[in-house]
Amino acid sequence: MDVTVNGERRALAGLRAHENALDWLRSNRLTGSKEGCAEGECGACAVMVAQPDGNGGSTWTSVNSCLIPAASLDGQEIVTSEGLATDGDLHPVQEKLAEAGGSQCGYCTPGFACSMAAEYYRADRTPCEHPADGEHGANGFDLHALSGNLCRCTGYRPIRDAAYGLGSPDADDALAARRATPAPEPAATDYVAEDGRFVRPTGLTDALALLAQEPNAVVVSGSTDWGVDVNIKGTRVPLVVAIDRLPELRTLTMDDVAVEIGAAVTLSEAERYLGGRVPLLEQVFPQFASRLIRNRATIGGNVGTGSPIGDMPPALLALDASVVLASARGEREVPLAEYFTGYRQTVRDDGELIRAIRIPLPLARETAFHKIAKRRFDDISSVAVAFAVDVDNGVIARARIGLGGVAATPIRGLKTEALLEGRPWTAETARDAAASLASEGTPMSDHRASSEYRSIMLSQAVLKFFAQTAEREEVGA
Repeated sequence: MDVTVNGERRALAGLRAHENALDWLRSNRLTGSKEGCAEGECGACAVMVAQPDGNGGSTWTSVNSCLIPAASLDGQEIVTSEGLATDGDLHPVQEKLAEAGGSQCGYCTPGFACSMAAEYYRADRTPCEHPADGEHGANGFDLHALSGNLCRCTGYRPIRDAAYGLGSPDADDALAARRATPAPEPAATDYVAEDGRFVRPTGLTDALALLAQEPNAVVVSGSTDWGVDVNIKGTRVPLVVAIDRLPELRTLTMDDVAVEIGAAVTLSEAERYLGGRVPLLEQVFPQFASRLIRNRATIGGNVGTGSPIGDMPPALLALDASVVLASARGEREVPLAEYFTGYRQTVRDDGELIRAIRIPLPLARETAFHKIAKRRFDDISSVAVAFAVDVDNGVIARARIGLGGVAATPIRGLKTEALLEGRPWTAETARDAAASLASEGTPMSDHRASSEYRSIMLSQAVLKFFAQTAEREEVGA
C-alpha cells in the first residue's frame, strides 16, 4: 500500500488497522497537521485530498485527517501544509496569512492554510465586486470553507482579511494544473494488522459477499462518526469494511419519478450536484456540521448511524424518502418512517448495507428546515424540524413533518400532520398545529436543552413556518 503525499510516493507500512491519517502523517515527520480535538471540530488536522470533480478532473478537498483511516489513503493523493510552498517560496495562502497577521501561536494555522487553499483552488470561485452577504469576499471566497477551523488566539478578522485578499492561481501553479487530470481511482485494499483488518472492496458485489461472510463487520464511509469512536472511545473491531469509493454507491440520479442519492455520496457532493433542485435539502446542507465534515460525511452514513439527533433524517422524513437496502440476497426498499426501530437501531439486517436514499417526486411546494442549536453553525441540534407542505387554494392538501431530538429515533409528527391536512392554512390553524407539535415525541432534558425548551421550540417552529409562507404569499401577490 502507498499514498502520494506532497507529490512524493510513500509506503503505508507498519500501520495499525485503526490508525488515523493524522497519526500516520505525524509519524512520518509531517507535523504541520495537529491534533486539537480528535473528533473533527477544530480543523487543526486539515489536509487536502484530490477527489473527482464529476467532469473527469480533480478537485482539492479539505478534510479532517484525524477521522480518516490511514489505510483508506491507499492509492490516493494528499497535500499537507508542508506541501503548499514551492522551492522555498510561500504559497499565496501562506503569504496572505502572514501579511494579515492571521497567525499567533501557530497551532491552528496549518489547518487554516489547507482549508483556505482548497477554497482558493475551487474551480467555480467567481469574483463579485459587491457580495450580497457578509460571508463572501469580492474575490468569491466563501467563508464557510473555514467553518470547521477554530482559532483561539488571533481572532478571525485577520484570517478573514487574508482569505478575502487572495487572487486567482497563477498560470504555472502546479496544484491548480493538477485539477485538469483525473483523481486517483480507489485501490482495492485488504490490510491485516494486530489490532484488526481493514478492507476496501473493489465493488458492491464483493462488499456484499464479504458482509454475508462477516455480518458483524463495521461498515464505514466518511468515518466522521466512526473516527470519533476510534479516537475518543478507543473502539476497536476485528473487521472494518470501507464503502466510501464503491462506484455503485456514488451515483446521483434525478428523473420524473424520484431523486436517488447513492449512500456514499458526500454531503458536499450532493449539495453541488443537486444545485438547489431539492430546496429542503438546500436548507439543511449549510447547517450540517462544517465544510470539513461535509466533505467526508455521506447521506447513507448519517441515516445509517440511527442517531436521533442527525440533521438529515428529519428532512428526509418530511420528503417521504425511502432507504434502498442491498445484500447478497438482493435489494429491498423501506420507507424511512419505518426504518428506525429504537435508539440507534434499524430494520437493516446483518449483511445489508444502505445502497441509496430515494426521494419521490414531485416535491412539496412549501418546505423549511429549522435547526435549534447553541451555535449557528457547526453544532449538534437540540431540536430539528423539517416541514414539507402542499397548499391548494389556501387549503393544506398534504403535510409532512420530520422531527429530530425529541425521541429515541427521528420521527414523523403524525398527529400534527393529520390535524393540518384538509384545513385552511391560516393563523388559527398554525396556532392549533403549534400546540399539537409541542406534544409530539418524548423530549427529554439533557445538557443541550430541557424537555420543556424542546417542546416550546417545536411549537415556535410551526409559527415561524407559517410566518415564512405567509410572507412569501404576500411577496408573490
